[in-house]
Amino acid sequence: MLCIHLKNRDPYFCLAAEEYSMKNFSEDVFMLWQSEDTVVVGKHQNALAEINYPYVHKNNIKVARRISGGGTVFHDKGNVNFCFIQNVDSPSEISFRRFVEPILDALSKLGINAVTSGRNDLLIEGKKISGNAEHIFKNRVLHHGTLLFNSSLNKLGQSIKVTPGKFQGKAVQSNRSEVTNILPFLKNKLTINEFNSFLMNYQIGRPGSSSYAFDEREKLAIQKLADEKFTTWEWNFGYSPKYTFHNVCLIKGKILKSELKVERGYINGAVISGDYYSNSQSEWLNKAFIGMKHTYNDLRTKIQEIDAVPTAELVYAFF
Repeated sequence: MLCIHLKNRDPYFCLAAEEYSMKNFSEDVFMLWQSEDTVVVGKHQNALAEINYPYVHKNNIKVARRISGGGTVFHDKGNVNFCFIQNVDSPSEISFRRFVEPILDALSKLGINAVTSGRNDLLIEGKKISGNAEHIFKNRVLHHGTLLFNSSLNKLGQSIKVTPGKFQGKAVQSNRSEVTNILPFLKNKLTINEFNSFLMNYQIGRPGSSSYAFDEREKLAIQKLADEKFTTWEWNFGYSPKYTFHNVCLIKGKILKSELKVERGYINGAVISGDYYSNSQSEWLNKAFIGMKHTYNDLRTKIQEIDAVPTAELVYAFF
């Protein structure tokens, strides 16, 4: 098994590295990486429905989509991401337990009694420390997960805090769980760099494993995949299943009601009502929004045509 410790902190590059390794290597792979603040949604989720958009937008938190299913997770510099990519001979070999067993064993050597949940999570004392998901490509399985070591749990909670009922559609929805960090449960405290090194050395020490680093050609190919897929709006937001967005809010003492029908990230139906805008302004917006991306900048630009300096609060009403 090739053991790769990515030092690149760009979440899009790291997600691309996982896909690249799955599709271009024949060897089994173990990978560790970290990223800056990022909300990562599952392949079949509605990205906007899974995030607290005003908070994420104001705090410059990235939004990324991975190639596996499952629910939304949060990455920051206090979180460690692990990935196993292995060849299998039959579907019967695809087992959640099989892939998390090395992680559970490594944690046990640190005195951590982590267990699996009924879902694809790892728990300490009933609280989630790891969310996991899988993707299959031909005879290869990619299993990846998070490890909350010393993450900002407040930032995590705020980033994925959503208002129920705003988005309607057939997208996969996340199951929210109470979370905790690994660090408080360690008897002998480690820095996150020491924790990373421990996990990597543990895996390298297993039979058939060795350290590996991408060469320059591979890094360029991974960056190309990141640029052409993982960083794009089309993948991160446009890939979301079609949905209908509803919202009612009070702005400057007036009511603004909105309903947007969105497919592949583009608005194909809009009904703006309430008394915030005049009837003629609402009718104009209903037509003007058609064909636009459901993005902050696009909607703000259009709203500016009837409201010269729209506040962020006003634009956030459509998210």
